[in-house]
Amino acid sequence: MQSILERFDALSLQFIDEAIASDPELTRTHLARLVCEQLDWRSPNGNYQITACANGLRRLEKLGYLQLPEPRWTPLNNQASGQRLQPFQRPPLACSLAELGDIHLRMVNGDRGGLILWRWLMDSWHPLRAGHLCGAQIRYLVESAGGELLGALSFSSAAWRLAARDQWIGWSDATRADNLHLIVNNSRFLILPQVTVPHLASKVLGLARRQLVQDWEIKYAVKPVLLETFVDPAMYRGTCYRATNWIPVGRTTGRGRQDDGDLSRPKDIYLLPLHKNFRQILGGQEPLPPEDWRVEEFGRSELGDKRLQDRLFHLARDFFANPQASIPAACRTKAAVKAAYRFFKHPAVTMDSILQGHYAATADRMGQHRGVVLAVQDTTTLNYHAHPATEGLGPIDAKGTRGLMVHDTMAFTAEGIPLGLIDVQYWARKEKKGKNPVAESQKWLQSFEATAQRTKTSAKQCIVSVGDREADFYELFARVTPESPQLLVRAMHQRKLIDEDTTIWGHMEQLPLAGMLDVHIPPRGGRKARTANLEVRFDQIGLRPPVKRRDLPPIQLWAVLASEKNPPAGVKPLEWMLLTTVPARTFADACERIAWYTKRWGIEIFHRTLKDGGCKIEDRQLGTGDRLATCLALDMVVAWRLYYITKIGKETPDLPCTAFLEEEEWRALVAFSTGNQTPKAPPTTLEAILMIAQLGGYQPRKGKSPGNTTICRGIIALHWILVAWLLFKQSHPPP
Repeated sequence: MQSILERFDALSLQFIDEAIASDPELTRTHLARLVCEQLDWRSPNGNYQITACANGLRRLEKLGYLQLPEPRWTPLNNQASGQRLQPFQRPPLACSLAELGDIHLRMVNGDRGGLILWRWLMDSWHPLRAGHLCGAQIRYLVESAGGELLGALSFSSAAWRLAARDQWIGWSDATRADNLHLIVNNSRFLILPQVTVPHLASKVLGLARRQLVQDWEIKYAVKPVLLETFVDPAMYRGTCYRATNWIPVGRTTGRGRQDDGDLSRPKDIYLLPLHKNFRQILGGQEPLPPEDWRVEEFGRSELGDKRLQDRLFHLARDFFANPQASIPAACRTKAAVKAAYRFFKHPAVTMDSILQGHYAATADRMGQHRGVVLAVQDTTTLNYHAHPATEGLGPIDAKGTRGLMVHDTMAFTAEGIPLGLIDVQYWARKEKKGKNPVAESQKWLQSFEATAQRTKTSAKQCIVSVGDREADFYELFARVTPESPQLLVRAMHQRKLIDEDTTIWGHMEQLPLAGMLDVHIPPRGGRKARTANLEVRFDQIGLRPPVKRRDLPPIQLWAVLASEKNPPAGVKPLEWMLLTTVPARTFADACERIAWYTKRWGIEIFHRTLKDGGCKIEDRQLGTGDRLATCLALDMVVAWRLYYITKIGKETPDLPCTAFLEEEEWRALVAFSTGNQTPKAPPTTLEAILMIAQLGGYQPRKGKSPGNTTICRGIIALHWILVAWLLFKQSHPPP
């Protein structure tokens, strides 16, 4: 959406409105030509980019920025022209590739009869049908030397944004914008179902690779250096692409190809370099070996003494190598244990001073991510009732259980990858029954302000603070400005609307149904995982300030109501009333806001990793609540890293494992798991995650992926394998 809004500024939109108003007979194609002339929007060969402009105009109409003339469809099967296509009948063909003989690709751009046939083939047998190809495009028919029709394929402009592709190339946002035209997308590929010729698909892709470069350069004055395509893993395995050296680099997120909010199934991304120096030509960078993660996360923590900094690095290494162990078990030697306890007692060592470096690293990762970043807030309790001698604790429930309250904010991508902590607060409640909701509500404001201060929101990035029902208080929404993070909160209060004598629920339940959406509900508290079928309604609303805060102005929000009408027997129906400052003008927007809210479950997974499945923080014994909080800071970063490793194994399975393992670590892992002591290249992220998980007891099963607890046990095992590996190398050095 950003690229379209950058191309069409306010003056352009005004020009479009005036052009439409002045000519009632104006067609969309003619309008696109006028806009190209107005903006001097040309391709590298000097021609106006009318197709790209028309696509942009349709997207702006979908986003509500303008109203285009009604489309005037001219069917390709035009009876007046006498070119109505007869039903295509192709006899079955089964032979070897050698028996088939030579094949060739016939470009049908400019050939009306060939174009009609290409569209008819795609509409008849391709799962995506002919559709509307984006931007520049070339279509081919696949024919034998005797003129027999074997299939069809096409190439068009590359997708604007693909996280896995851009990371693999090493692109920044600026270099992608400058060099995207050098990538071409294989948008359609079809071998007719009547044709059974082994290896024919690979042969066609090989021919297309060579012919396309010449044809594209002649037609568009651009020589492609990289091809991309998408393969639906639910339908195909991508064998023909792999056989012709296409490289799988990851998976799409399920968004529309042009990032316009459309939802679809995630696809595998395949890339094919056409030049040996493709990365240099595209302005990318070779992946660099990762810096020691301890330096990355704690190198900017200011403790005021290099000895304290070194001790922090040592403790981070020991805690991560054995996250479930007590401090004596993790540090192992008597001297290291004493140094650890002195470290946590030091007045310069606090939760904030330790997390300072991690906050900076999180902000860096957020800045590198182009797209929506979700800053999810939540509160959890730490139970230290088993340690009655610990000072500085307070009640955490009505039973008087003693412990600490913790409110933290973690950054997630829209795909659910945790980027790190943004803010952590802790406190001990006073020794009295219940809690003080007025005082504790300030945690949401403090976290919101910390998110605004520690992150830099750019025009190409949207940061959304996400909260559960406890975050539904008016003052928080009143803090939102165009420069601040946005908000997405699940409503709890029956607030009254400005222009209607009704409440939020009363208004939303009267709206017509916008559509249905399936949402996966994960297991929780003995509840099994399930899929909920939700009715979705959305609207823009205005809220009155509460009676006690009449000093605050009315606010305009968007509300999205997702409600389940037919839950399974014995299951409470799900209902979410979401309030957001991010516009929700379409059904796709509303579905996206719901998807953002589901990522809030990620912080609950993080809390379980911190307490039960990973770091066992509630087993720590340090004498005072402040020292426990200081240790908690270190444990939280370790728990985040365990969670991060688990997620990137699912989201970017084909990237090298060097993103989270150092060279000695992955070599020791491969040697132990496979017996290969001299691997030539690191395994992929997914391969390494599965090896680690199997060390933790994971048994591969279809549809079952390893969790944080299993990864944690595997990390512990890998640590001792690495120790043995290094000792072996010292005693048996290579010749």
